[in-house]
Amino acid sequence: MSSDVIVIGGGIAGLATASELLRMGASVTVLERNRCGKEASWAGAGILSPLLPWDYSDSVTQLTQFSNRLFPQFIEGLRTKTGIDPEYQASGMLVLSDFPAEPQEETRGESEDELDPAVEAWCIRHGFPMKRVRSHEIAPMLARDEAALWLPEVCQVRNPRLLQALVKDVGCSGGIIVEHAEVTSWKIERGRVQSISTSRGEEYSAANFIVTAGAWSRQLLGQHALKLNIWPVRGQILLFKAQAGLLGTIVLQGQDNFYLIPRRDGHILAGSTIEEAGFDHRPSATARNALLARAHTLVPVLTEELLAGHWAGLRPGSPHNIPIIDRHPDISNLYLNSGHYRYGVTMAPGSARLVSNMILNKVQPLDVAPYRWPV
Repeated sequence: MSSDVIVIGGGIAGLATASELLRMGASVTVLERNRCGKEASWAGAGILSPLLPWDYSDSVTQLTQFSNRLFPQFIEGLRTKTGIDPEYQASGMLVLSDFPAEPQEETRGESEDELDPAVEAWCIRHGFPMKRVRSHEIAPMLARDEAALWLPEVCQVRNPRLLQALVKDVGCSGGIIVEHAEVTSWKIERGRVQSISTSRGEEYSAANFIVTAGAWSRQLLGQHALKLNIWPVRGQILLFKAQAGLLGTIVLQGQDNFYLIPRRDGHILAGSTIEEAGFDHRPSATARNALLARAHTLVPVLTEELLAGHWAGLRPGSPHNIPIIDRHPDISNLYLNSGHYRYGVTMAPGSARLVSNMILNKVQPLDVAPYRWPV
């Protein structure tokens, strides 16, 4: 079986890449070891921003901001072609406990509405609207009224619906999706991938191959991974079924990155943990109890009686949350789009555009040097 491009991994990175390549006119086959969109992409929360964006490197900032510029058209295209609404919306994010309620000694006399100078400078430089508020101005259902930062333009998307739309879009656009097809061997000759074999006993050839296997990317590549540093990081989330409209914005406890995310139908996500547990993606009672306690402390009506779900996923961890989006240093038709860690959904349209441009020799919209394959 032959295509212009074979995408190995059917999560958000792989499906968005396949969709972008199909839009550009390439023929694409997606190979997924289990079912498309059922690993970390499905398990994530869908916040389309780094949680405290000023704490990240310029490499993360430029990619997330580029991707966010693509999101409105990306979502509208999916909604029009598939009829599925991924519930993309600007719900804003309220950041608690990052700034004291009263000015410090050295800033006494400043207006209560003024921000930390370094954070304010970052926001101005990157065109990131933000202001200081009291938390009850934005989220009156919170247990406490305290000083907070309000980021009104932070958006969210409902991950499972986005993935459903992408799967349908790839099919509608002529792409082929093969599930339960784990890559078992690589045939590489003269510095090129000639073909790959799968657990289904099938062999696939293509002009180009892209690995988008998330936390499994390093294991999939084996000796060809070189110094690639991607590893699994477990995250656990709770789901509450509350009254629609109870919470109107994302709420982030900035000190430890605990968040609540409201969906349109009243569901609220509470998460998430960061655990080095290898490839074990089983949820734990310890995490469940800790997340439940945190959610109830912030919004007292979020009790066990409203608990509707609990799951875990394995993020593709990477140093400093910087993904690898690059061609292999030694294998000319092998590419990688992986290692997005906590922001795979956030970075998906941007990363898909970058790796597609590499394959099709198009001009890049930003500096791709930070995303090189380590050797």
